[in-house]
Amino acid sequence: MDPNTPPLKVVIVEDNASLNDIYKTRLEILGYQCTSAYDGEEALAVIQRELPDLVLLDLMVPKIAGDQILARMRASDWGKDIKVLVISNLNEADAPAGLRAQGIAGYAVKANLTNDQLDHFVDSILKPTDQLEPVLLETKGSSNYRVA
Repeated sequence: MDPNTPPLKVVIVEDNASLNDIYKTRLEILGYQCTSAYDGEEALAVIQRELPDLVLLDLMVPKIAGDQILARMRASDWGKDIKVLVISNLNEADAPAGLRAQGIAGYAVKANLTNDQLDHFVDSILKPTDQLEPVLLETKGSSNYRVA
């Protein structure tokens, strides 16, 4: 990322503190500015305050469920255009109806999600369209994983 450009903001809405920390650490290594929220009420306050470029949204969080967070965002002036990547333990077929109609950027099942896939999903959603060079991510071996 260009050092003269402010980092893109990501709000992570995940009640599992360990997962939240993993997501935050990985994305900060990639150059994103991350803020965490652990329940729905906190999530709405943080999202409205930060106005992030992306929200990683778990559907099953305390106080206000993820689908209701999304609905409230979309009904507001401040949240109607914020990109949302849903990350849930529920398969999409079992998730509340209408998530795609509310304009989510993607849906991932936590159990099937590797760390590299999370990086790829976020980069593919937030990477500038004029960025021509690939993003190189180190893997456990000596080779790199290329994302075009």
